[in-house]
Amino acid sequence: MSERRNNKRNPNKSNGPSKPVSKRPAKKRFNKSAENTADKPKTKDKAFDTKKIVTKMPKPANPDLMRLNKYIANSGVCSRREADSFIAMGLVSVNGKIINEMGYKVKLEDEVKYDGARINPEKKAYVLLNKPKGFATTTSEGKGRTVMDLVANSTTSRIKPIGRLGRSTTGLLLFTNDIDISSKFTNSNKGIPRLFHIELNKNLRFEDFKQIQEGFRIDGKMVTVEEISYTDNNNKKEIGLRIKNTGNTILHTIFDHFNYEMERIDCVTIGHLTKKDLPRGHWKHLSTLELNTLQMM
Repeated sequence: MSERRNNKRNPNKSNGPSKPVSKRPAKKRFNKSAENTADKPKTKDKAFDTKKIVTKMPKPANPDLMRLNKYIANSGVCSRREADSFIAMGLVSVNGKIINEMGYKVKLEDEVKYDGARINPEKKAYVLLNKPKGFATTTSEGKGRTVMDLVANSTTSRIKPIGRLGRSTTGLLLFTNDIDISSKFTNSNKGIPRLFHIELNKNLRFEDFKQIQEGFRIDGKMVTVEEISYTDNNNKKEIGLRIKNTGNTILHTIFDHFNYEMERIDCVTIGHLTKKDLPRGHWKHLSTLELNTLQMM
């Protein structure tokens, strides 16, 4: 009976010993329609459509503005936390107005004073230029070629020229953002002497030479110089003149008064600073020794 049953179940097999039947896991059947449905967002999720989501981006900070406490801290006066205390105590003013507001922002060009003394958050820089002809001494734009173009790559600090040289005037010009150094040049009692080499359109008469040397009055105002000399006794058109004024307007005032025209003006020295190893059109940073000497003048 067992053989007949086996033959009915396996009619194509012999009556020999049967082989074990391997059991394979049944293949999973996927419903394509269900699969596609799963990938689609449900209707109730339409409220979260990304097109309807609005993200508020923070406004970019104004690079021209700086918090007052940071301005004070960067100037080396104190830490930011201490600066907040000084602001609250009324020790800080901006453009002549006492500021007590926390978080107040200022511009780099604003006049900020701590305890009555002006401060600056930038690194102090001192650049000496041997100015060529054809460049205006100004920081304003739209004036053609200016001296700021010549020193543009000297420092990231916002330096300014001390005094002015005419577009056709050549020679030394000092730039800095150090208020204390700048004030040394504008101080009417002291000042820093500058030596000019001047070529006139005609020989300077000895009588005029003596009046300039001794001082004279124009419109009731006394005009004086530190020193005057002929640079060449055989050519009295070339003059050496040392003055403490920051500009060269005084030079025009002097020689216009005596009916001379200046054909060439060159600033040879500023205090102890000279043009040695500084070609025309080039600049350099002051050495530590040069700066220390300038600070002591």
